[in-house]
Amino acid sequence: MITSRQNSLIKEIRSLSDKKNRDQLSRYVVEGIKSVDEAFFSGQDILCIVGTERALTKINATCDRIESTTDDVFSSISTEVNPQGVLAVVKKPVIKIEPPKKSCVFLDGVSDPSNVGAIIRTAAASGYTEIYLADSADPFNPKAVRSSMGGLFRIKPYIGSRDELKSLINLPIIIADMDGEDVFNTRIDGDFCLVIGNEANGVSDVMRSLASRTVKIPMENGMESLNAAVSAGIIMYNLKNSR
Repeated sequence: MITSRQNSLIKEIRSLSDKKNRDQLSRYVVEGIKSVDEAFFSGQDILCIVGTERALTKINATCDRIESTTDDVFSSISTEVNPQGVLAVVKKPVIKIEPPKKSCVFLDGVSDPSNVGAIIRTAAASGYTEIYLADSADPFNPKAVRSSMGGLFRIKPYIGSRDELKSLINLPIIIADMDGEDVFNTRIDGDFCLVIGNEANGVSDVMRSLASRTVKIPMENGMESLNAAVSAGIIMYNLKNSR
């Protein structure tokens, strides 16, 4: 059992809260009983599982290295408010950035990792498997991984700059903006790329200039906007169903 917060593995896991270290070590953290099991059953490369003795009895996931810790030590590596007592260190997948093969989602400067994770979760649930993250929060950030609820294991995250990724999009581009047409009355022919913009500033001028259509969610009761992840979910489902 690991009893010291200064243990080398514990220190490494804490360091993975920093994107620089996640990139350098090519690994990230998945926390929580359900999420660790999801990582295992979806075939992710789990490098080790760490948890309290009590929590380790509750998971189905396994790997070559499983380490138990005291509650105190686990609390030092958890990023959750109410830790479930177990996490996995997972190898980041090597994903070659490619043009989309079917309808995709393009995150254009979405900066909140919780929004990124929630969008990935809904995208996976609604059948979008290619997500382009241009100048957006890291999908391997602990908050994003947690919010994705296993969705991250079911999509391909293509991460890069706006200039790098936009050149790969070979589908009609649809942007979400309050000046667009009512998404509930929109009809789409064929595959498309849906662009979701920054929480505060919306879609960038670069992506706006490439758009073939603009859609909006009509608002009532004086409301002017919705959370980015909520908006993305509504639009993703409606565009898929309108084809």
